[in-house]
Amino acid sequence: MSLALAEGRRALPACLPNPPVGCVLVREGRVVSRGHTQAPGQHHAEAMALAQLPSGSQQGLTAYVTLEPCSFHGRTPSCAHALVRQGIERVFIAILDPDPRNAGAGARILVDAGIEVIIGTGSEEAERDLRGYLLPGGA
Repeated sequence: MSLALAEGRRALPACLPNPPVGCVLVREGRVVSRGHTQAPGQHHAEAMALAQLPSGSQQGLTAYVTLEPCSFHGRTPSCAHALVRQGIERVFIAILDPDPRNAGAGARILVDAGIEVIIGTGSEEAERDLRGYLLPGGA
């Protein structure tokens, strides 16, 4: 998760007003792809990481994401559904998204698809990194 947190910090300032989220995809303990939130209307962290996956077998992937993947289609497609379509096997989520359009729905999509979801890994650091972007009146 520490690599995903560092990746999220790379999103600033281009991602604003979206939160600076990071995602790292791992297979057998090795990072195979990473991504961070792009400018509004462009890739979210998960979509960027998925787009940068090398060709070949994509089985056995674990995602580490600093904020719950989005469940809804806004300017960009749902990241939770993209992870499901890719066949990700496990997702570590640092913190759930307090946005009422998401608020646990992204995690539910993953669980309902049979993906193992672990919430809370790296949560203190993620909350520090994302606090100003997630609270009402934040950036």
